[in-house]
Amino acid sequence: MPQITMILLTLFFFFASTAGTLYQTADQLFTKGGLNLDNYEFIIVGGGAGGSVVANRLTENPNIRVLLIEAGSSEFDNLNIEVPSFASRLTGSQFDWNFTTLPQSGLNGRSINYARGFVLGGSTAINVMAYCRGSQDDYNRWAQVTGDEGWSWNSLQPYIHKIENLSSPADNHNITGEINSTIHGSGGPVSFTLPGQLLPTDELAIDASNELSNEFPFNLDYNSGNTIGLGWTQATIANGRRVTAASAYLVPAMLRPNLDILVNTQVTKILQSNIKDNLPVLKAVQFLSIGDKKIYILEAKKEVILSAGAVKTPHLLYLSGIGNLDHLSSLGLEVLVDNSDVGQNLQDHPLTTLSWTVNSSNTLDNIRTNMTLAQELLHKWNKSHTGPLTLGPGNQLAWLRLPNNSSILEHYPDPSAGNTSAHYEFIITDSFVSFSQSFPSEGNFFTLFSNLVSPSSRGNISLNSTDPFAHPLIQPNMLDTEFDIFTMREAIKAARRYMQANAWSHWIIEETSPSAKAQTDAEIETYIRNTCFTVNHVTCTVPMGKKDIAGKGNGALNPDLTVKGTLGLRVVDSSAFPLIPAAHTQVPTYILAERASDIIKNKYHF
Repeated sequence: MPQITMILLTLFFFFASTAGTLYQTADQLFTKGGLNLDNYEFIIVGGGAGGSVVANRLTENPNIRVLLIEAGSSEFDNLNIEVPSFASRLTGSQFDWNFTTLPQSGLNGRSINYARGFVLGGSTAINVMAYCRGSQDDYNRWAQVTGDEGWSWNSLQPYIHKIENLSSPADNHNITGEINSTIHGSGGPVSFTLPGQLLPTDELAIDASNELSNEFPFNLDYNSGNTIGLGWTQATIANGRRVTAASAYLVPAMLRPNLDILVNTQVTKILQSNIKDNLPVLKAVQFLSIGDKKIYILEAKKEVILSAGAVKTPHLLYLSGIGNLDHLSSLGLEVLVDNSDVGQNLQDHPLTTLSWTVNSSNTLDNIRTNMTLAQELLHKWNKSHTGPLTLGPGNQLAWLRLPNNSSILEHYPDPSAGNTSAHYEFIITDSFVSFSQSFPSEGNFFTLFSNLVSPSSRGNISLNSTDPFAHPLIQPNMLDTEFDIFTMREAIKAARRYMQANAWSHWIIEETSPSAKAQTDAEIETYIRNTCFTVNHVTCTVPMGKKDIAGKGNGALNPDLTVKGTLGLRVVDSSAFPLIPAAHTQVPTYILAERASDIIKNKYHF
């Protein structure tokens, strides 16, 4: 498989250079594209999970020409992207948009970095690679909110399996008891697998689950539709390398002459082509390449598909005159469509960490403190794509709920989708991780992430400038509700109960400061607000709602992902989620985009 991947990558760049289907600048496209520039049926904005899927699926028909425009580069084969354990290097790199949030009152006034992918593959090229479908309740709620049964768990099963290619882990260990392979697809574009190297803490984590099974039950496969429990991590890694939307969907599609990709180019506006049935038809895009002051315009024959992500998609809609009338008018923008739900409903997953010192020198911390070892492991990865550098997120994840008799549920509605959806998640990591402390110069550690995955807080994206290159204002409103801070406190307490299992007694020494000093509810809350960060799951900023029902709170999109009040414009990315799944969000985006591709094909009968 590594050889096949390398052949595909070689063909990708060879074919792109000889046939001109990969363009580095807009000038190249207009110089080499010639008369074909007027013949794109679809123009896709953004080459992340949504845009890559749609570009691939639409060009399966050789008569359909597609142009995909990506603001970032084509360097999705960069070493720091391909090596799974190098994921932490990517935040703040040239592959990151480098967004920053507004000060968060729920985080004691802190602003935080908001990592989003700035490269072909989008955020699938910089995330932690967790492969999580979400729960059956998550999707059934989507179906209920949109009035479209096609978004239900059962209806989406063909798309879920169409995506998947369950692969062997890098070390080829026997995965019996680690996953239910019968519920997964094979032969799909997105390869995923189990951890590529077993760790000393793996057995302890599973033993602790068995010991405390009433609260932390073992779940053979959290992708079964019922996520609840602790199980082995599934990740978009194959043959020891990260799998991105670009490598999974775009590399094979680039062998087709009907797909053009333009990188290093930012779309600045969607333009009105004409008016039909008293609605604006938006099928043209305005764009320019990095370092080039010349503005270019192209018009699609059928549709423009926005797949720029949950920050940039609402940003582009605003710049195009689609959004809240008062907000756009205050900036002097011409209002084409008063669509009050654009940029609203932002949802994300906050997280924090607890760490413990351990009675062992055999942890992944050694890779960061021993440069000789780090070089040896990189040499091993380069040679065979094996070893600890093949590891992504922690080897185990747990998806857990508050007790049904929890006091918070007496006063506030449950924001989770149902009993198969978690309130919070644990990620188990055999090393030190903190978002508030520097990495220790010595010692060995164990870390447990606590993530709030069914938040009730809601934020927004807005503008303070009409400059398309100025970042929008990002206001997640993290931990803005009593439910959210209560759940985070209870997650910390649950993490400590889990770590008190006898299975850990010979491994764990003590919890590290400053979290160890936080024992009362007030102290735990202060610790959370001072250290909380984000899993970078920003979603839901251009949400689906019921068909043709306008007005605030009814969704910015129809269930078929077309933008309400427009013709020729559709959104296919995580901004379209009506509610955030209790899951890492790359797989739900793949699922949404696979169904969107069929919706588009069916509309145009191809």
